[in-house]
Amino acid sequence: MRNPSSPSGRTGRPRSAAADAAILAATRDALVELGWSKLTMGDVSARAGVAKTTLYRRWAGKNELVVDAVAELFDSLELPDRGSLEADIEYVVLQFAALLRRPEARTALMAVVAESTRDAALRDRIRSAIVDRQKRLVVLGRERAQVRGELPYEEDETLTGHTTDLIFDVIAGTVVHRALVSSEPVDELWVSTFTSLLMHGLQGAAGA
Repeated sequence: MRNPSSPSGRTGRPRSAAADAAILAATRDALVELGWSKLTMGDVSARAGVAKTTLYRRWAGKNELVVDAVAELFDSLELPDRGSLEADIEYVVLQFAALLRRPEARTALMAVVAESTRDAALRDRIRSAIVDRQKRLVVLGRERAQVRGELPYEEDETLTGHTTDLIFDVIAGTVVHRALVSSEPVDELWVSTFTSLLMHGLQGAAGA
């Protein structure tokens, strides 16, 4: 899938970052108001104030456009150094939960995930544009923890990749289920308990 912020490989006038941002924002607004099934490229072009041909020069269709609209939200997540691995995890989980409370994020994410159950190509786009890009936070957090001496270094790059995937799946999967499936609050107490469980495991958390 083409990233809207990267060169498209086409000749002609350069892409406008402002136009791209307006289109992606319009896509999220239309999703909240219309839902996935009623959303069309025409709706988005009208809301963004651009020609429909402009959309199709950037995105092949609705699936690709909506994934990029969701990805832009998740790209805003950051992981500032809070001084410890535990504090870093708590910060990013609270930030992630705050993002999921936004109507445009909830609606857009649920829509693309639901649609992807019937569309393998859409699943691939979600993986490359959202999941793989957000694993950067896990990589950064682990590197900091290793420098602090909180986590050991791994010499096997394959094992490192598997560990990164597992950490991401545990954190993202748990928070999404809590916030969007169970519709339970992701507050500071819950985040602290979850982080303790993640850091120390079931036996360690029970004895804490």
